[in-house]
Amino acid sequence: MVIRRVSAPAALTVTLVAACASVRGPDGRTDVPLPLLLLAALVLALPLAWARERPQPVLVLLLAELTAATAIGLRPQQAWPLLPAAALVLTHLTATRDHRDGLVAMGATLVVGEVPWTAALVREGGWGRLLVPGFLGLQILLAVGIVAAWLAGTSVRQQRQYAEALRAHEAARAVTDERLRIARELHDMVAHGIGVIAIQAGAGHRVLRTSPDGAESALRTIEDSSRRTLRELRGMLDILRSADATADTPPRADALAGLGELDHLTATTRAAGVEVDVRWRGVRDALPSTIDHAAFRIVQESVTNVVRHAGTARCHVTIDQSPDALAIEITDDGRGAPGAGGGGHGISGMRERVALLDGRFSAGPRPGGGFRVHASLPLTGAAR
Repeated sequence: MVIRRVSAPAALTVTLVAACASVRGPDGRTDVPLPLLLLAALVLALPLAWARERPQPVLVLLLAELTAATAIGLRPQQAWPLLPAAALVLTHLTATRDHRDGLVAMGATLVVGEVPWTAALVREGGWGRLLVPGFLGLQILLAVGIVAAWLAGTSVRQQRQYAEALRAHEAARAVTDERLRIARELHDMVAHGIGVIAIQAGAGHRVLRTSPDGAESALRTIEDSSRRTLRELRGMLDILRSADATADTPPRADALAGLGELDHLTATTRAAGVEVDVRWRGVRDALPSTIDHAAFRIVQESVTNVVRHAGTARCHVTIDQSPDALAIEITDDGRGAPGAGGGGHGISGMRERVALLDGRFSAGPRPGGGFRVHASLPLTGAAR
């Protein structure tokens, strides 16, 4: 930190001493003794030590020094090191301050940078020297250098602003994706349990007086479904609470339900009045946790739709695992329009799950009646 702070003033001091010492009088000597010249150059260069923290005051001081050097009679070839120093400070100021401050600083540097050269030439050779081609070229080169310093700072500022906007966009997108993920989990987790509870409560109410044993069975199913749904909700909340807020990865899917829960799903669905016929095809290897969880949620949501909307007593679930993909198909012979007009999010949630895993998804009425849901989840490259 100390080396960085003193390096710029030291470089400007050495350059100023060399520039002033290069201009000698008729006797071959400099006009100012070297120790005094070194002290003066150090004083002029000292403000650069604070250029990073306070670029505006430092630039004002450098321009004031350049104006004062011209006023006391120094030649341009003696004071020129102050110009590149001011240009560097201008670049930093433009990069770290707003657009208006950069424009004002560039205008001030242009004016103060051009005036000393013009005044020195007029003082030495009159106004006629302003039309000398070499002088005009030098003035244009000086202006181009200052504008280039401003453009460099502007480019750095724009790149920083773009990076900040990109980070903000990515953060907002991450929040949105996480909200959608939680919404999908809550929907899939609660919809089945609440659907079973609602159906069993209605059935129990109808047979409460005529069949006490049937009402007791319905109450038992309600208790089991409510307890299981509550347990899953608590598990999900524990995952969300324990997840590191700064982590880039979401909570592990293997802490949630997978296809191993199909037996319980079929049992609760059967209690709700729908028989689920599950068929396994292909291999039965262990699945990546993300695939296992997504597959179970797809089956769960599809079966829940059958219970709530299809109006049929049976549905078929086919799970076909190959080395490259897991195919899931759920069909029924019901009305063929799950959730029609209900404004539900089940099918869209399943579609999002499959899309996140780079799979294929389709859902719609079957030609011969009923409804079909099909999903294909690739196994190659899936995280375990």
